[in-house]
Amino acid sequence: MDLNKIYHEDCLDTLKRMEDDSVDVTITSPPYNLNLRIANGKYVPRGMDKSNTLATKYGTVEDHEFADNIPIDKYNEFHTKVLRELIRVSSLVFYNIQVVTGSKRSLWKMIGEFGDDLKDIIIWDKGRAEPAILEGVINRQSELILVFDKDYPIARQYRKKGRFARGTLNDIWQINRERGKGGHGAIFPQELITKILVNFSDEGDVIYDPFMGTGTTALVSKNLNRNYIGSERSEHYIKVAEDRLFQPLEIFK
Repeated sequence: MDLNKIYHEDCLDTLKRMEDDSVDVTITSPPYNLNLRIANGKYVPRGMDKSNTLATKYGTVEDHEFADNIPIDKYNEFHTKVLRELIRVSSLVFYNIQVVTGSKRSLWKMIGEFGDDLKDIIIWDKGRAEPAILEGVINRQSELILVFDKDYPIARQYRKKGRFARGTLNDIWQINRERGKGGHGAIFPQELITKILVNFSDEGDVIYDPFMGTGTTALVSKNLNRNYIGSERSEHYIKVAEDRLFQPLEIFK
Protein backbone atom coordinates (compact mmCIF):
# COMPACT_ATOMS: atom_id res chain seq x y z
CA MET A 1 0.00 0.00 0.00
CA ASP A 2 1.55 3.28 -1.14
CA LEU A 3 1.67 6.07 1.43
CA ASN A 4 0.65 9.68 0.82
CA LYS A 5 -1.82 8.72 -1.86
CA ILE A 6 -5.59 9.08 -2.30
CA TYR A 7 -7.05 6.01 -4.00
CA HIS A 8 -9.90 6.58 -6.44
CA GLU A 9 -12.12 3.73 -5.26
CA ASP A 10 -14.60 2.56 -2.65
CA CYS A 11 -12.97 2.36 0.77
CA LEU A 12 -13.88 -1.34 1.13
CA ASP A 13 -11.69 -2.04 -1.91
CA THR A 14 -8.79 -0.17 -0.31
CA LEU A 15 -9.31 -1.89 3.01
CA LYS A 16 -9.18 -5.35 1.41
CA ARG A 17 -5.54 -4.68 0.50
CA MET A 18 -4.54 -3.36 3.92
CA GLU A 19 -2.77 -5.61 6.39
CA ASP A 20 -3.86 -5.96 10.00
CA ASP A 21 -2.55 -3.16 12.25
CA SER A 22 -1.06 -1.26 9.31
CA VAL A 23 -2.63 2.11 10.25
CA ASP A 24 -1.92 4.12 13.39
CA VAL A 25 -4.99 6.37 13.37
CA THR A 26 -8.12 6.47 11.22
CA ILE A 27 -10.00 9.78 11.06
CA THR A 28 -13.11 10.04 8.97
CA SER A 29 -16.57 11.50 8.56
CA PRO A 30 -18.76 9.28 6.36
CA PRO A 31 -21.83 10.54 4.51
CA TYR A 32 -24.66 11.14 6.98
CA ASN A 33 -27.52 9.95 4.73
CA LEU A 34 -29.09 13.40 4.93
CA ASN A 35 -31.55 12.80 2.09
CA LEU A 36 -33.38 9.94 3.75
CA ARG A 37 -36.53 11.21 5.44
CA ILE A 38 -39.63 9.93 7.24
CA ALA A 39 -43.11 10.23 5.71
CA ASN A 40 -46.12 8.55 7.29
CA GLY A 41 -43.85 6.48 9.49
CA LYS A 42 -41.71 5.13 6.63
CA TYR A 43 -38.29 6.01 5.23
CA VAL A 44 -38.42 7.83 1.89
CA PRO A 45 -35.66 9.41 -0.24
CA ARG A 46 -35.75 13.09 -1.00
CA GLY A 47 -33.66 15.64 -2.85
CA MET A 48 -34.89 15.67 -6.42
CA ASP A 49 -34.01 18.88 -8.26
CA LYS A 50 -35.76 20.36 -11.32
CA SER A 51 -33.78 18.18 -13.72
CA ASN A 52 -35.00 15.07 -11.89
CA THR A 53 -31.53 14.22 -10.56
CA LEU A 54 -30.67 13.97 -6.92
CA ALA A 55 -29.42 17.16 -5.28
CA THR A 56 -27.15 16.44 -2.30
CA LYS A 57 -24.65 18.19 -0.10
CA TYR A 58 -22.02 16.77 -2.47
CA GLY A 59 -23.56 18.51 -5.48
CA THR A 60 -26.15 17.38 -8.01
CA VAL A 61 -25.40 13.88 -9.20
CA GLU A 62 -27.08 11.21 -11.26
CA ASP A 63 -25.25 8.30 -9.64
CA HIS A 64 -27.68 7.07 -6.96
CA GLU A 65 -24.79 5.84 -4.82
CA PHE A 66 -23.77 9.46 -4.21
CA ALA A 67 -27.31 10.48 -3.40
CA ASP A 68 -26.95 10.37 0.40
CA ASN A 69 -30.32 8.66 0.73
CA ILE A 70 -29.42 4.97 1.07
CA PRO A 71 -32.14 2.74 2.58
CA ILE A 72 -31.48 2.46 6.30
CA ASP A 73 -30.76 -1.28 6.26
CA LYS A 74 -28.21 -0.90 3.44
CA TYR A 75 -26.68 2.14 5.16
CA ASN A 76 -26.24 0.12 8.34
CA GLU A 77 -24.85 -2.90 6.47
CA PHE A 78 -22.27 -0.79 4.64
CA HIS A 79 -21.05 1.14 7.67
CA THR A 80 -20.88 -2.02 9.77
CA LYS A 81 -18.57 -3.56 7.16
CA VAL A 82 -16.44 -0.42 7.06
CA LEU A 83 -16.12 -0.18 10.84
CA ARG A 84 -15.22 -3.85 11.16
CA GLU A 85 -12.42 -3.39 8.62
CA LEU A 86 -11.21 -0.14 10.18
CA ILE A 87 -10.89 -1.76 13.59
CA ARG A 88 -8.94 -4.59 11.95
CA VAL A 89 -6.36 -2.35 10.29
CA SER A 90 -6.14 0.61 12.70
CA SER A 91 -4.98 1.10 16.28
CA LEU A 92 -7.36 4.02 16.84
CA VAL A 93 -10.47 4.99 14.89
CA PHE A 94 -12.16 8.41 15.12
CA TYR A 95 -15.53 8.01 13.39
CA ASN A 96 -17.40 11.31 13.17
CA ILE A 97 -21.12 11.24 12.49
CA GLN A 98 -24.09 13.54 12.95
CA VAL A 99 -27.35 12.20 14.35
CA VAL A 100 -29.87 12.76 11.56
CA THR A 101 -33.00 10.92 10.45
CA GLY A 102 -31.11 8.91 7.83
CA SER A 103 -28.41 7.69 10.23
CA LYS A 104 -29.98 7.61 13.70
CA ARG A 105 -31.20 4.01 13.88
CA SER A 106 -28.04 2.71 12.25
CA LEU A 107 -25.85 4.69 14.66
CA TRP A 108 -27.57 3.23 17.71
CA LYS A 109 -27.14 -0.29 16.28
CA MET A 110 -23.45 0.24 15.55
CA ILE A 111 -22.79 1.54 19.06
CA GLY A 112 -24.34 -1.66 20.39
CA GLU A 113 -22.62 -4.03 17.97
CA PHE A 114 -19.18 -2.51 18.47
CA GLY A 115 -19.63 -1.72 22.15
CA ASP A 116 -16.64 -3.85 23.18
CA ASP A 117 -14.38 -1.82 20.87
CA LEU A 118 -15.87 1.61 21.65
CA LYS A 119 -13.48 3.57 23.83
CA ASP A 120 -15.03 7.03 24.02
CA ILE A 121 -17.59 9.37 22.53
CA ILE A 122 -16.37 12.93 21.98
CA ILE A 123 -18.89 15.70 21.42
CA TRP A 124 -18.00 18.14 18.67
CA ASP A 125 -19.75 21.44 19.48
CA LYS A 126 -19.91 23.38 16.21
CA GLY A 127 -20.69 26.69 17.86
CA ARG A 128 -24.18 27.19 16.50
CA ALA A 129 -27.09 25.06 15.37
CA GLU A 130 -28.98 25.10 12.12
CA PRO A 131 -32.70 25.68 12.81
CA ALA A 132 -34.75 22.49 12.58
CA ILE A 133 -36.98 22.20 9.51
CA LEU A 134 -39.97 20.74 11.36
CA GLU A 135 -41.83 21.63 14.52
CA GLY A 136 -40.95 19.54 17.56
CA VAL A 137 -37.39 18.81 16.40
CA ILE A 138 -34.37 19.73 18.52
CA ASN A 139 -31.81 21.93 16.73
CA ARG A 140 -28.58 20.02 16.13
CA GLN A 141 -25.44 21.88 17.21
CA SER A 142 -23.24 18.88 17.86
CA GLU A 143 -21.78 15.87 16.11
CA LEU A 144 -20.46 12.68 17.68
CA ILE A 145 -16.94 11.32 17.30
CA LEU A 146 -16.94 7.62 18.14
CA VAL A 147 -13.48 6.51 19.25
CA PHE A 148 -12.56 2.83 18.83
CA ASP A 149 -9.37 1.56 20.46
CA LYS A 150 -7.83 -1.82 19.63
CA ASP A 151 -5.28 -1.73 22.46
CA TYR A 152 -7.31 -1.20 25.64
CA PRO A 153 -10.98 -0.50 24.90
CA ILE A 154 -12.28 -1.75 28.24
CA ALA A 155 -10.64 1.16 30.08
CA ARG A 156 -10.68 4.93 29.57
CA GLN A 157 -6.91 5.27 29.42
CA TYR A 158 -5.17 5.62 26.06
CA ARG A 159 -2.04 3.61 26.81
CA LYS A 160 -0.37 3.67 23.40
CA LYS A 161 -1.61 6.80 21.68
CA GLY A 162 -2.48 9.32 24.37
CA ARG A 163 -0.17 12.32 23.89
CA PHE A 164 -1.85 14.73 26.32
CA ALA A 165 -1.08 15.49 29.97
CA ARG A 166 -3.49 14.43 32.70
CA GLY A 167 -6.43 16.80 33.05
CA THR A 168 -5.76 18.76 29.84
CA LEU A 169 -8.17 17.25 27.30
CA ASN A 170 -11.95 17.43 27.65
CA ASP A 171 -14.62 15.35 25.92
CA ILE A 172 -16.45 18.35 24.44
CA TRP A 173 -14.56 20.12 21.65
CA GLN A 174 -15.79 23.57 20.66
CA ILE A 175 -14.63 23.99 17.07
CA ASN A 176 -16.41 26.10 14.47
CA ARG A 177 -17.27 24.71 11.09
CA GLU A 178 -15.32 25.69 7.98
CA ARG A 179 -16.66 26.85 4.65
CA GLY A 180 -17.07 24.16 2.01
CA LYS A 181 -14.49 23.36 -0.64
CA GLY A 182 -15.00 22.39 -4.25
CA GLY A 183 -18.76 22.07 -3.97
CA HIS A 184 -18.59 19.96 -0.80
CA GLY A 185 -20.69 21.64 1.87
CA ALA A 186 -19.64 19.58 4.90
CA ILE A 187 -15.86 19.43 5.19
CA PHE A 188 -13.83 18.62 8.29
CA PRO A 189 -12.41 21.71 10.04
CA GLN A 190 -8.62 21.68 9.96
CA GLU A 191 -8.66 22.47 13.66
CA LEU A 192 -10.54 19.26 14.42
CA ILE A 193 -8.08 17.03 12.55
CA THR A 194 -5.17 18.87 14.12
CA LYS A 195 -6.55 18.32 17.62
CA ILE A 196 -6.81 14.59 17.03
CA LEU A 197 -3.36 14.23 15.50
CA VAL A 198 -1.56 16.36 18.08
CA ASN A 199 -3.12 14.43 20.97
CA PHE A 200 -3.24 10.90 19.56
CA SER A 201 -0.40 10.41 17.06
CA ASP A 202 3.31 10.89 16.42
CA GLU A 203 5.32 12.17 13.49
CA GLY A 204 5.72 9.47 10.87
CA ASP A 205 2.46 7.72 11.81
CA VAL A 206 0.14 6.42 9.09
CA ILE A 207 -3.24 8.21 9.03
CA TYR A 208 -6.14 6.82 7.00
CA ASP A 209 -9.37 8.47 5.87
CA PRO A 210 -11.75 6.10 4.04
CA PHE A 211 -14.05 8.99 3.03
CA MET A 212 -11.38 11.52 2.11
CA GLY A 213 -13.65 14.04 0.38
CA THR A 214 -11.78 17.28 -0.29
CA GLY A 215 -8.69 16.13 1.58
CA THR A 216 -8.60 17.85 4.97
CA THR A 217 -7.22 14.75 6.71
CA ALA A 218 -4.47 14.47 4.11
CA LEU A 219 -3.66 18.20 4.28
CA VAL A 220 -3.32 18.28 8.05
CA SER A 221 -1.39 14.98 8.12
CA LYS A 222 1.11 16.27 5.58
CA ASN A 223 1.66 19.53 7.44
CA LEU A 224 2.13 17.69 10.75
CA ASN A 225 4.67 15.27 9.23
CA ARG A 226 2.36 12.27 9.26
CA ASN A 227 1.81 9.91 6.34
CA TYR A 228 -1.68 9.63 4.90
CA ILE A 229 -3.72 7.17 2.89
CA GLY A 230 -7.14 8.06 1.55
CA SER A 231 -10.03 6.52 -0.33
CA GLU A 232 -12.46 8.62 -2.34
CA ARG A 233 -14.97 7.64 -5.02
CA SER A 234 -15.34 11.10 -6.53
CA GLU A 235 -12.67 12.00 -9.07
CA HIS A 236 -13.66 15.66 -8.69
CA TYR A 237 -12.97 15.67 -4.94
CA ILE A 238 -9.65 13.90 -5.42
CA LYS A 239 -8.60 16.75 -7.72
CA VAL A 240 -9.75 19.30 -5.11
CA ALA A 241 -7.82 17.42 -2.41
CA GLU A 242 -4.64 17.22 -4.45
CA ASP A 243 -4.79 20.96 -5.15
CA ARG A 244 -5.28 21.67 -1.43
CA LEU A 245 -2.19 19.63 -0.50
CA PHE A 246 -0.05 22.51 -1.73
CA GLN A 247 -1.70 24.99 0.63
CA PRO A 248 -0.14 26.09 3.94
CA LEU A 249 -1.82 25.11 7.19
CA GLU A 250 -2.17 27.00 10.45
CA ILE A 251 -1.43 24.53 13.24
CA PHE A 252 -3.94 24.54 16.10
CA LYS A 253 -2.86 23.19 19.49
